[in-house]
Amino acid sequence: MSSKHKNLSSFEGSPVPNAKKYRFGIVTSEWNHEITNALREGAVKTLLKNGAKKENIISRHVPGSYELTLGAQYMAAFTNVDAVICLGCVIQGETRHFDFICDAVAQGITQLNMKYNMPVIFGVLTPNNKQQAIDRAGGKHGNKGDEAAVTAIKMLALRDSFKGKKSK
Repeated sequence: MSSKHKNLSSFEGSPVPNAKKYRFGIVTSEWNHEITNALREGAVKTLLKNGAKKENIISRHVPGSYELTLGAQYMAAFTNVDAVICLGCVIQGETRHFDFICDAVAQGITQLNMKYNMPVIFGVLTPNNKQQAIDRAGGKHGNKGDEAAVTAIKMLALRDSFKGKKSK
């Protein structure tokens, strides 16, 4: 979703469901910690605002964004969470390292959604520079952590809407 003209912390469309019955895992990259900590704070605040219980939010850190996939797999495999939110920030540099990291993380998170049949949310910023990251971690474009938390809640509600229904 482009954030050029959108505030990541404002939610249009369907209302955000109540999150009180869900358990959430948050895996946050330590790399670019001033950005990723702001993302985590936004996600936690948004989960709580939408009814999640503090004791139902498990938070862990991994060294960098590349490790988000394995951290999320551990969270899905070894805890009793309903959704995992992955938060990181990879800032474009002068080498192709950025492309490899972003592609690996996006593909890995997508695979975890399918492997565990649970929402594993991509809350990773991929800005061109640090200012763009700041703008999307509580700055003028809102907080991608808020958006990731709302996405997790909405995906769990979508899953619940199918329970007890069989395809024809």
